[in-house]
Amino acid sequence: MARDAYTSREVEVPEGVKVEVEGLVVKVKGPKGELARDFSHARGVVISAKEGKVIVESYFPTAREKATVGSVAAHIKNMILGVTRGFRYKLKVIYVHYPISVKVEKGKVLITNQIGEKDVREVNIPKDVKVTVSGQDVIVEGIDVEKVAQTAARIEEVTRIRGKDRRKFSDGIYIYAREVM
Repeated sequence: MARDAYTSREVEVPEGVKVEVEGLVVKVKGPKGELARDFSHARGVVISAKEGKVIVESYFPTAREKATVGSVAAHIKNMILGVTRGFRYKLKVIYVHYPISVKVEKGKVLITNQIGEKDVREVNIPKDVKVTVSGQDVIVEGIDVEKVAQTAARIEEVTRIRGKDRRKFSDGIYIYAREVM
């Protein structure tokens, strides 16, 4: 079976967003901030910026390189979306047995009274991510989708109950919404 000679993806750059490409390093500046990402791991991929577009391409690509072209283009779209609108994850505090207390202090999310434990569970907050607690909701916001998602997942993971029947012990903090602001 013959390989395709060429594959590419184009990413539109909206007004007010500046994209700089230096080799495989992409920097995106927008109204909400600036993001940079190194794609040097992407073998066989060429990235270039031309007149309101970012072009990700590969010549004589293998199946893996074709997939990498699509992945790199998707990452660049997320970077552009992040600096123009931002990302928000919403988590809900759910408890049946003991009231879970959640607060944000000094760059950490502190979770206490998880199923009656005295230990304080901590989650570090990356510098570009904002976490707020309002009532039973924990809101994680930022411009880098990966940092926002990882912070929300870490909060959910740290409250996971192990060794008990999950049908009875549903206490924890769970992601219930992912959105672009």
